Formats: sequence, structure tokens, C-alpha cells
Amino acid sequence: MKPVLATAGCFLVGAVILMAAQPRSPSSPQPYKVVFDLTTDDPLDQAAVVRWLREVASVNSQSEMEVVMYGRGLSLVIPGRSTQADAVKEALGQPRVSFKVCEIAMRNQKVDRSQLLPGVATVPDGIGEIVARQRDGWGYIKAVAH
Repeated sequence: MKPVLATAGCFLVGAVILMAAQPRSPSSPQPYKVVFDLTTDDPLDQAAVVRWLREVASVNSQSEMEVVMYGRGLSLVIPGRSTQADAVKEALGQPRVSFKVCEIAMRNQKVDRSQLLPGVATVPDGIGEIVARQRDGWGYIKAVAH
């Protein structure tokens, strides 16, 4: 009985090792976490950020994405100044997507929280938020379309 159990145990361990060593199928990419850094009010950059959110979610809906806006980037989430307000509203409906605005930039530009699209969060310091995300293992993308 012991040789049968030993053989079966070796077989199972070998199978687990083989499964772990096999490359992952490109059709099933692993989810990841990424923070997008937006500092410009350029319509091309705004469009690029929301397009990237859609594209990442279409490949793996479990990926977590955060757009951090400071400087002129906060215009993305201000109705009347955003070229992508409808797309932002749609993205805010996704459970793993968030938009965060730097309160320093808001103060410098005299923007009140009530002026932001519903569902947009604020953080005390946009750069600090990005650094914290990177410290937690998140990927970083600077949003520049051109």
C-alpha cells in the first residue's frame, strides 16, 4: 500500500509542478493594478485615459485602475471643462475604476468638490497618492497621448 501512495503522491506533485511551469495562455491574462497620472487638460490626453480604461477592462475586468489628476488634469472630471464627461461617468460605474483629484490642485484652481462629477473622490496630495500606489505594487502610466 505504501508504494502505491508514494507513487500517487509523486504523480500529484509532478502534475502540480508541470502546471505551474506552463506559460499562461494569452487569452487569459492576469489582472493587475495600475494608476494613471493625468496633469493636462489636453483633450487628446483626456480621451486617451478613458480609452485605456475601456481597453484594460475589456481584456480583464478584474484589473484595478485609478486615474489621479492634479495640475490641469482635474478638468477631466469637471462638467463643462471635460471633453470626456460621459465616458468618465460610464467608467465610474465600473467596480474597479476610480478617479481621484488632488485637493492642492483644487485649491490652486479654486475648484470646489461640488463642481466635480458625482463619484469622483479627492485626495490630499495627488503625487502622494501615486507614490503610495506604487509603494503598494501598482503599475504607473503617465497619461500623454502625443
